[in-house]
Amino acid sequence: MKRKVVIVSIVLSGLVLFSFTTPADRLFEIAKNLEIFSALFKEVNALYVDDTNPNRMVRNGIDAMLNSLDPYTNYIPEDEIEDYRSLSTGQYGGIGASTISFGKRIVVNMVFENYPAFKNGLKIGDEIMKINGVELAKISVEESNRLMKGQVGTIVKVAVKRYNHPELINLEFKREKIKINSVPYFGMIPDSEVGLVQLTEFTNDCSKELKKGIQSLKEQGAKKLILDLRGNPGGHLNEAVDICNFFIPKGKLVVSTKGKSEQRDYETQNNPLDETIPIAVLINRSSASASEIVAGTLQDYDRAVILGERSYGKGLVQISKPFVYNSYIKITSAKYYTPSGRCIQVLDYSHRRADGSVSSVPDSIKKEFKTSKGRKVYDGGGIEPDVLFDKTPPNDFVIALIRQGFIFDYATQYAATHPAIAKPKNFSLTPAEYQSFVNWMKDKKPQYKTKIETDIKELEDEAAQEHLAIQPQLDQLKQNLAEIHLTDYITHKDAIQSALTQEIAARYYYERGSAEYSISHDQEIVKAVEVLNNSQDYKKLLHQP
Repeated sequence: MKRKVVIVSIVLSGLVLFSFTTPADRLFEIAKNLEIFSALFKEVNALYVDDTNPNRMVRNGIDAMLNSLDPYTNYIPEDEIEDYRSLSTGQYGGIGASTISFGKRIVVNMVFENYPAFKNGLKIGDEIMKINGVELAKISVEESNRLMKGQVGTIVKVAVKRYNHPELINLEFKREKIKINSVPYFGMIPDSEVGLVQLTEFTNDCSKELKKGIQSLKEQGAKKLILDLRGNPGGHLNEAVDICNFFIPKGKLVVSTKGKSEQRDYETQNNPLDETIPIAVLINRSSASASEIVAGTLQDYDRAVILGERSYGKGLVQISKPFVYNSYIKITSAKYYTPSGRCIQVLDYSHRRADGSVSSVPDSIKKEFKTSKGRKVYDGGGIEPDVLFDKTPPNDFVIALIRQGFIFDYATQYAATHPAIAKPKNFSLTPAEYQSFVNWMKDKKPQYKTKIETDIKELEDEAAQEHLAIQPQLDQLKQNLAEIHLTDYITHKDAIQSALTQEIAARYYYERGSAEYSISHDQEIVKAVEVLNNSQDYKKLLHQP
């Protein structure tokens, strides 16, 4: 099967082993390969021993062809258009709730305030059993998500299983236009003049939402600002330009795009919202694309201190356009460059290894650029923060508790037996409540393996192949590790308790409550506040007088 996909991808992409000398040569090769593909497709469908699915075969060929280019060039068929529009616009017809799957269970993990789900009694923790009479156990997660969405004004009926309710609860909702909030939280850092605003994605009009948040913070007395772009995957380039314009003057270059068909400069069009307020921008490995434009532009103009981890490194621009049979295509059409002239694209998709894998740009060929005040910055590797955080990787045990739903399910039970809790920034579990969670977990079995356990398994396999008599020693080592695991709830108490508390806060205060708790216990935000409050360090980092 792999061989067939490779053949189809080669045919579809028109790959040849020589360069084209004239445009006519290229056109001939394209026509030839399309003819080969058409003939091959007909022969396979006519002669293959089993019945084939033409739609699936062509889709596999299309996906293989586009995957040979980069992950961002995509074909979106008609039945996936609504999902695509939801991602690009932040809007869809639905009830205002999101779900998560734990194995075969699909449960509500957020209910957005003032939408039908919130008004009609759907709760975080409800397990969805049926949508419009269709049993979710019999369909995929993707299909169940599509069932929940639909045309505004239409009715959707949902049957849910709720903790401490023996019977299924039947709920009915009228779908509304749902607008995903790109700014889930903004607020003042306690006992400071620092305001913080989160931006989770660059959807249509997210700059307007962000502007309202910043203006509100300034009215509350904010003299300094933290812009949190951690985990923001990007989105609309124009929104990134507008957001940069909040802090830099009119007529300044924000980003340049350079492609085969067009080269364009994007400049600020308006007077800034605040040209002098000190800014700290938080980024991490998941901050990509438009997030990197904002961080990179503010860094190039020495307008903000960038803190966190090196960003993702996506310097590619896509265009989207309608295609045949009500489908869409999204094609990488250009690379973008920050005002200093650097492209932060980390992976070189145009020069693949012999096995098809992609390599990152080596440090040896990265180019040096200068910010407006002469600081050195480099291309080819995302945005390098001015203040780099050395983060400890999440523990495997804590990850297992979260991903396998134990933290989530205990929060659901906690909320069912506690009518109210303190405000998120003041809420914490008592030692007795944490011990209750530990006791609840005694008959549960989180599935996880540490790196050491993985290494032991590999060593066992190698020892068996080499006929080495070391199994008794390996058994003893595994026994020692099992004893160590008994103390996991003590060793990782802080991380487990933090995850539990944040999940519980969401049950009472929804999206804002989860964000508020997280922010009040976030050491990276603490560091950003320290940088902003130390004017001497702030100016030194930006080479300001």
